[in-house]
Amino acid sequence: MNKGDLIDQIAEKTTVTKKQADAVLTAALDTIMEAVSDGEKVTLVGFGSFESRERKAREGRNPKTGDKMEIPATRVPAFSAGKSFKEKVAP
Repeated sequence: MNKGDLIDQIAEKTTVTKKQADAVLTAALDTIMEAVSDGEKVTLVGFGSFESRERKAREGRNPKTGDKMEIPATRVPAFSAGKSFKEKVAP
């Protein structure tokens, strides 16, 4: 399922137009991304939590040459599924 399919499903289930569903979904996703990029944790009870996590610097290898290289520390987005979501996927 892609974003267009999701918008179609939302519009069908909520009886709003596809344009309205797209606007709401886009606003929700933008708000989540902004909050996580600012270091906040976003929790949707039953669905899951979005947060940023620190990834430590580590040593890696160039796959082409095999040379060792240093991979710098960085922040990455992370998602943890909630209890209801986990139970729905794996009953």
